[in-house]
Amino acid sequence: MLVLLSLLSVLIWLALLFARDGFWRADQQLPPLPPGEVEGPWPAVTAIVPARNEEAVIAESVTSLIDQDYPGPLQVLVVDDSSEDATAARARTVFAERQAENRQGSVLTAPPLPAGWAGKLWALNTAEQQLRREQAPTYVWLSDADIRHSPDTLRRLVTKARDGQLAMVSQMARLRLDSFWERRLVPAFIFFFQKLYPFPAVNAPERSTAAAAGGCILLDWTALMRIGGIAALKDALIDDCSLARLVKRSGGALWLGLTKDSVSLRPYPDLADFWAMVARSAYAQLNNSPVMLLVTLVSMSLTYLVPPLILLTWPLHGNSGAGLLALLACLMMAAAYRPTLRFYGFSSWQALWLPFAALLYTVMTFDSARQHWLGRGGAWKGRHHGQGSQASLQVDS
Repeated sequence: MLVLLSLLSVLIWLALLFARDGFWRADQQLPPLPPGEVEGPWPAVTAIVPARNEEAVIAESVTSLIDQDYPGPLQVLVVDDSSEDATAARARTVFAERQAENRQGSVLTAPPLPAGWAGKLWALNTAEQQLRREQAPTYVWLSDADIRHSPDTLRRLVTKARDGQLAMVSQMARLRLDSFWERRLVPAFIFFFQKLYPFPAVNAPERSTAAAAGGCILLDWTALMRIGGIAALKDALIDDCSLARLVKRSGGALWLGLTKDSVSLRPYPDLADFWAMVARSAYAQLNNSPVMLLVTLVSMSLTYLVPPLILLTWPLHGNSGAGLLALLACLMMAAAYRPTLRFYGFSSWQALWLPFAALLYTVMTFDSARQHWLGRGGAWKGRHHGQGSQASLQVDS
């Protein structure tokens, strides 16, 4: 039995290394800007920032948007989603202090959340309806309220979209790596996301795989209208990947990569903070399917837990065949994880933490299912997925 379990783990890692589009290479990144200024005209872009109770980070986030060194017209819309703090006031202060040519900033007040809508998507829909009444931009830039972008981010996104004739360009922002738990769990989180949605497959137009990272998405306005606008995914809990799926099915090409230049400002100092973030949507990622949950629990165990357990207990069970196969699986695991660790500046020795991180994420996924069964799934900032009531639009600049 030990030999069989070890062999299964080895076969899984062989498949991951050689039959999963090289996801583990972590090599999908925007190229540097070409030397010299790219000839204009540069297309008009509207950055949309859905924000709920983001008083602590909104000023830094919005400042990084309004200060982009983008040569074309840029409008920034912050959509205040029923915040209970000074989110809207702080955004207005930034706009008042940083007025510049080709820059406009406004705060929209989203109506109370209607039934059947996810909160973030309702906020995005509020901005979309405003843009429909104005002259629509060429691109919308969807940016989370807790993301700080480097000044050349928009130029690089637009250059990639134009050069590649892409409907959507998305980057996975670098999560904070300050606390003990952030350093142990963030690289693993990125690794697992790349495994679930191999970036090379996402970026291949002929492949059906579609995904995006919601913190930084440049989206062609025509592509958004072609799928029916934000309303087409109004109740999606995993909104970024749902949006990418609709765009790709409608014929739009995607690009998804990693970046160090867009940085999350949201801290996860304790395990409980990280746990809440993962448990919020992990079961939804499995389509709320008990069968998929069981498959995930078994596959995560075989892939990440069985090899180190058999290797560490080798002196007890004395099965050399099982021990050697487990060692091989562990070496392949470390080799696959190394590029992601290197991207974030970590030593290869941190690969030793991957089985422990996998165990935690597995338990978090089960807890996500448990919360769903108890009717508490999708909790975020005082709301549960599906909450809402009817109301009308308010706008203020």
